[in-house]
Amino acid sequence: VQLQAYGGGLVQAGDFLRLSCAACGRPPGSGIGGWFRQAPGKGREFLAFIRRDGVTYYADSVKDRFTISRDDAKNTLYLHLNSLKPEDTAVYFCAADVRGRGGVYMADYWGQGTQVTVSS
Repeated sequence: VQLQAYGGGLVQAGDFLRLSCAACGRPPGSGIGGWFRQAPGKGREFLAFIRRDGVTYYADSVKDRFTISRDDAKNTLYLHLNSLKPEDTAVYFCAADVRGRGGVYMADYWGQGTQVTVSS
């Protein structure tokens, strides 16, 4: 399974972006798709996941502003980022076969990341 994330860019605070993640191949496991991000000097942060049946789960830090969705016919995962803030500046990664335990999330397949930069 190969994942290709795109859609990042330089935006101003308050703007919105839609990130996309195209998958080549069907993940062999749960098929749970997710998004993570890594800000400069920080560890990778879980943002959201979506199951094949459409059930979603979000980190508290983004649940009111970000929306995850998927289009399995297009093998594509999306993350809609609204009301962006400078602290949202990070490299955003998509992932497949996401799993979590005790509040720690990980995945078996990762995209290469797309940079989102939010200016104040």
